[in-house]
Amino acid sequence: MEDVIMLDSVDKYNKIFGLETLHPMVSVVDLSQATQWPEHFKVNYGVYALFLKNTKCGDITYGRQPYDYQEGTIVCFAPGQVAEVTMAKNSHPSGHGLLFHPDFIRGTALGQEIKKYSFFSYETREALHLSEEERNTVMDCLQKIETELQHPIDKHSRRLITANIGLLLDYCMRFYERQFTTRQESNKDIVVRFERLLDDYFESKAPQELGLPTVKYFAEKVFLSPNYFGDLISKQTGKTVSEYIQNRLIDRAKELLLSSSKSMSEIAYDLGFQYPQHMSRMFKRVTGCTPNEFRNSKAV
Repeated sequence: MEDVIMLDSVDKYNKIFGLETLHPMVSVVDLSQATQWPEHFKVNYGVYALFLKNTKCGDITYGRQPYDYQEGTIVCFAPGQVAEVTMAKNSHPSGHGLLFHPDFIRGTALGQEIKKYSFFSYETREALHLSEEERNTVMDCLQKIETELQHPIDKHSRRLITANIGLLLDYCMRFYERQFTTRQESNKDIVVRFERLLDDYFESKAPQELGLPTVKYFAEKVFLSPNYFGDLISKQTGKTVSEYIQNRLIDRAKELLLSSSKSMSEIAYDLGFQYPQHMSRMFKRVTGCTPNEFRNSKAV
């Protein structure tokens, strides 16, 4: 059984490649400066990490799927994620990266906002592909952080470093949004598949067996991570996956209330609700009336 390296400090990562550590909690890495490079290793990230690949020199596996990780791409990892790296034989890694410990941003504006950078939880085939101009922007941000790390630590250091990390992550967010737009056609296909899967879900025994449909369920069906899938649907339709599911639930409930003689409780269970009052609350919130009021008003 292969050992998993617990990457709970930036220094541990630097030691894998024989790189210098300038700051105990933040590191900008240039892999072309590596003095050693293992051909294969598996890490459990205890830090946030972002890597910009210069050349194709190996493979990253996250979960059971390989990353869409070619030249000029960015991949990100958050604490708790496990990745396996296989380097191509006789090739030296070439790329740049940023690693920072969650404790470094704790209590800062970036620490409060880190959850909004959903790309840290993107998975397979979801790397960010950069244009030359975008790559230059990323390199510029890394350079600013590197310059600050080389500066003697003073009362401004942490604020300036976290501000520049935040700037880099904001640019990545913008570039991902651009990628969602440029992949419009394939993304539309995923929306169509999602709608079909949603219909199939309600037409099967799944609600009774699995309960209410979840974002994770549909993301797995289209081989995407829940975060990437959620962001894609939102960018394409202006609605969240949860809103989509909720609207479909209400439509199905209306249909069953008017076309069957089943009680409200039976309909709720048929749709996957654990408790009838949960359906009643959702129905009233969306439509302004209870299921029974809806049924009676249409019966008149």
